[in-house]
Amino acid sequence: MQFLLYFCAQFLFSVMKKHRSHLLEGLLAAGIALATLCYFVLPHSAAARPTPSETISTTAEQTTDYELPRLTDDRPEQLIRHLGYTVSYNPNWLIPNWVAYELTDSETGGEMERTNKFVPDPLVEGDPVVTADYKNSGYDRGHMAPAADMKWSEQAMRESFYMTNICPQNHNNNAGDWKALEELARDWAHRYGSIYIACGPIVAPDYPTIGTTRRIAVPERFYKVFLRPTDTGWTAIGFVMDNRAGSRPLMTYMQTVDEVESLTGIDFFYLLPDSLEAQAESTLTLDDWLLPRR
Repeated sequence: MQFLLYFCAQFLFSVMKKHRSHLLEGLLAAGIALATLCYFVLPHSAAARPTPSETISTTAEQTTDYELPRLTDDRPEQLIRHLGYTVSYNPNWLIPNWVAYELTDSETGGEMERTNKFVPDPLVEGDPVVTADYKNSGYDRGHMAPAADMKWSEQAMRESFYMTNICPQNHNNNAGDWKALEELARDWAHRYGSIYIACGPIVAPDYPTIGTTRRIAVPERFYKVFLRPTDTGWTAIGFVMDNRAGSRPLMTYMQTVDEVESLTGIDFFYLLPDSLEAQAESTLTLDDWLLPRR
């Protein structure tokens, strides 16, 4: 490198000497000559030109939407992405097909207060559900992406109360076992750094409805699936619980993600490479998930 700099300096001096009678022209000619010489002679910065492997690595790191599922049947959907979650909204059921998001350790430590302001989703197409549709229905306005997971942002908290994120839910289930599963998810995010979550309703073919102006499907059951990386690959776990009163150990609701897919007609975690997805979704490795024994 020192030799190259010395050579460039000598070259600059020779060009200026040749044009010494016209100083401005000499400086211009020397500058052009030096720039051309240095471009072809001096090595370029490695940071300015990433290697192919670096480019591939960056692209892989940006592919972080592993939580997103896809439907495997022909049910209708409108995909809506909000700050804290993405929802596949079913305009026939007037509830989500699925809601998905990543939850990180830092997000579990948010301090934003719960708003309790249930409002229509401004991005939904057609006639939006309003909170009055649930009045005197006997069901809670049950969050799929819980408000307690959105305490890291005022906007995320506000959007968690959009009615596209809500299902008619039995109060005992909403305030009991479903809430316990939500709390467990936050414990996992804190323990493992981040987890990918997808959840939603399972609706029977002859589903009941609530509401008068709009007929909102009442789910028969709810599902929730989780994914996280491990030192050796990926691990996943699923839960399915009835939309009714009951109090049972969370372990009794466990299923493989493959089993949840069969019940829901949804392909979870499809952005993973097929071999990793197949391994994670076909097994339950309890050592990968700290579960309460109650």
